[in-house]
Amino acid sequence: MPGARLLVVDDDADLLRLLSMRLHAAGYQVATATSAEAALSQLDVDRPQVVLSDVRLPGRDGLALFDEIRRRHPALPVILLTAHGTIPDAVEATARGVFGYLTKPYDARELLDKIAQAVALGAPATEQVGADEAWREDIVSRSAHMAELLAEARMVARSDASVLLRGDSGSGKELMARAIHKASPRARRPFVAVNCGAIPEALLESELFGHVKGAFTDAVANHKGLFQAADGGTLLLDEIGDMPPALQVKLLRVLQERAVRPLGASQSIPVDVRIVSATHRDLEAMLATGQFREDLYYRLNVVTLTLPPLGERREDIPLLANHFLHRLAAKYQRRLSGFAPEALKALASAPWPGNVRQLYNVVEQVCALSTTALVPLALVQRALRVPSVEVQTYAEAKRRFEREYLVDLLKMTDGNVADAARLAGRNRTEFYRLLQKNDLTPGLFKGDGNGLSPDDDSGKPAPGLGRDAA
Repeated sequence: MPGARLLVVDDDADLLRLLSMRLHAAGYQVATATSAEAALSQLDVDRPQVVLSDVRLPGRDGLALFDEIRRRHPALPVILLTAHGTIPDAVEATARGVFGYLTKPYDARELLDKIAQAVALGAPATEQVGADEAWREDIVSRSAHMAELLAEARMVARSDASVLLRGDSGSGKELMARAIHKASPRARRPFVAVNCGAIPEALLESELFGHVKGAFTDAVANHKGLFQAADGGTLLLDEIGDMPPALQVKLLRVLQERAVRPLGASQSIPVDVRIVSATHRDLEAMLATGQFREDLYYRLNVVTLTLPPLGERREDIPLLANHFLHRLAAKYQRRLSGFAPEALKALASAPWPGNVRQLYNVVEQVCALSTTALVPLALVQRALRVPSVEVQTYAEAKRRFEREYLVDLLKMTDGNVADAARLAGRNRTEFYRLLQKNDLTPGLFKGDGNGLSPDDDSGKPAPGLGRDAA
């Protein structure tokens, strides 16, 4: 793949420079690191498609680096290079999941072939997803966590393995299921979604498997179920944890036999369907209590992908908010150009228990009600209906605390500066400086409301403030 990104790790600067030049000449984009720690830092910034690493590195060696990469990025291929290779070392490395193991001096053609194989089988790099975004066009994100998840999803899409999507309600599980379908060889065939918790148990079996005329009182005609409707394509079983136990048995039989028998029929009908399931429930806990069948769980949970809540990908909130605003503005024919800075800050700091779905609803409300091109803070706060978790700088927080503290003291002392200063443990001159710094007029806090600055105990006017200071 021309332009694929590689990360090369070697503590020998000359060898590193030479290898980088060769790989550049072969059309690759190359980043380099001289230690495992530097390589891991580079991965935090920019994930490549393949890592090439020397085995002997200062500090953490190449195998330890591989183990850490596998923990963080399970789909990222790693090729190890060593001048001290032995057959046992190679066996151990490949057993642990290393993609390739080459001994120096390596054959240049062999190395390029191995890199090409790794690029072809590996997940696409974060930056290169944009070259072919149609499959994931509805998933808007700049989050590194989501980029890794999408890379894994695209790899999984190539197979027919069943996928279990986990995540909180509203985190985008159906969008991910559609993306997997679009990236799969089944993309031209139907994608069908059914919410197992939204259909009454009496109707769910008929919806999934179909029925024949006369199967029950209201069966006035033959009805194809969703399995048949999705034949050749993908079927999303959303909220699979809510499926009744009796239907779990029948679903298991369909998955085992790859055939459905409609209600009232005597013959089964073959179906070719890729299953994607989704749930926000703890299926392992349901297994322990007998609410979910263990054999069905393992049929559905071949590959697990877990979507993060919106609160764990806050860098995506401004991006998503503006994306939704432009889409909804076109839908409602409103002239909206974006959010006021304070409004966007409030969105970015809100708790979002309803995740992306809640954000969409909030943006839809402000879009419907906004009378200005820029959506104001007040409208966002109204739509949120919960106080924002405000993120302040240290200086802002200190200023706010100081002013509120002074206001509380003046209220407690009925605007008497001498008493307030004593409570604060400050002399009156210093206390007045604090009041002036925060634009506070003590007389406004007097019980008689005359707006005059209080005098000290001797009856003299306060320093720096005349009788008409208010």
